[in-house]
Amino acid sequence: MVTGFTRKLLRSIHLYLSLAFGVLLVLAGLTGVGLVWIEELDEALNPSLFLVEGRAGPVAPPGITAERVVARLSADSRYGRPNGLTLPRAPDGVVVATYRAPKAERSMLALPLLRQVMVDPVTLVVLGERNWGEFGLSRPLFTSTLFHLHRYVFAGEVGKVVMGLAGLALFLIGAIGIALWWPKATLSALIKSFRIHGHWKSMKFQYSFHRSAGMVAAPVLLMLGFSGMYFNLPEWVRPAVASVATLTPTDKLHNAPARGARGTPIGPADAIAAAQAFNPAGRIGRITLPADKKTPYEIRMRQPGEVRKGDGSTRITVDAYTGHLLRIRDPLTAPAGDTFLNWQFPLHTGEAFGLAGRIVITVSGFTPLAFMVTGLVLWLGRRRKPVRKAQPLRPAETGLRTAGSLGR
Repeated sequence: MVTGFTRKLLRSIHLYLSLAFGVLLVLAGLTGVGLVWIEELDEALNPSLFLVEGRAGPVAPPGITAERVVARLSADSRYGRPNGLTLPRAPDGVVVATYRAPKAERSMLALPLLRQVMVDPVTLVVLGERNWGEFGLSRPLFTSTLFHLHRYVFAGEVGKVVMGLAGLALFLIGAIGIALWWPKATLSALIKSFRIHGHWKSMKFQYSFHRSAGMVAAPVLLMLGFSGMYFNLPEWVRPAVASVATLTPTDKLHNAPARGARGTPIGPADAIAAAQAFNPAGRIGRITLPADKKTPYEIRMRQPGEVRKGDGSTRITVDAYTGHLLRIRDPLTAPAGDTFLNWQFPLHTGEAFGLAGRIVITVSGFTPLAFMVTGLVLWLGRRRKPVRKAQPLRPAETGLRTAGSLGR
């Protein structure tokens, strides 16, 4: 239980962090509500881009699909060789080929723009494209707008740092809120601390709601704040985690040095086959193609039993010339530090606990707005509260007090 000067100090920190980052936290919460369901939302808004109507049968294996799509796009001057592919998860899905903008064209305020080209994996027909990173409220750009507001506030690397600091602020606000809420060590005090009472327009209701609902939401908000900070400021979080648990290095790898004349690089099909040899039951989600002669293939796989859904957390680096596996980041056998960080994305989106988890995160997305409103009402109410001044004594009262003091 916190009392006295410490309570006053914590209240001040809680208040000023909320005032400084409140708008950003509300924005992150509301955009996060949509991002929890981003794939369903994208397919509902853009069925012609992400779904092949009427297809229910199996498609070609991932290696063959990737090889054919790369060949199709590379032969077309309108597209050229892509930087990477996201492979379909269902028979009616599409292949999404990505093209990165050259780094020379970026500034600190520019977003990492990606050109996405959607291809039917069977007919190889290009179904459409969009620029992931552009702002817009049209159907193709709506989810892009949500994501880049959520992570970058459309301010590039600067916005990324700001939103990372907002995540840190959310973590501190939640932790301080728990300290201020903490009741006496009695059952009656604990029950009372969760009670919401008073008319909804009264200050008593605003205070009890802010305090009680804040405590219920605090564990989720602490997690969201920490994971949000990790995604945007990994260079801050990883050293802290590495100080208490083992982390696998994330340094970039290169193809093995050539012995004699460098041969012909292997194709996407061979690279995927090499990755699948590690775990034939794993599903290939993405493949990053070599950007130059030194760069290997990077393949994302989801193995059965992984907590992360979608493309999974298994990452396999394949030499682009020999097909040898240079590194395997396996979440099923990862050290403690990696396991802790691998859980952050599934927790952040709620997918770690299935539909129930996603619903909890969806509801939590509205809580920063609710706490900002009640917090502002309480703060403004205290500022407007008149200060009681000492009333001057009437002459008769003055005489009585003087007589009394003389009598002593």
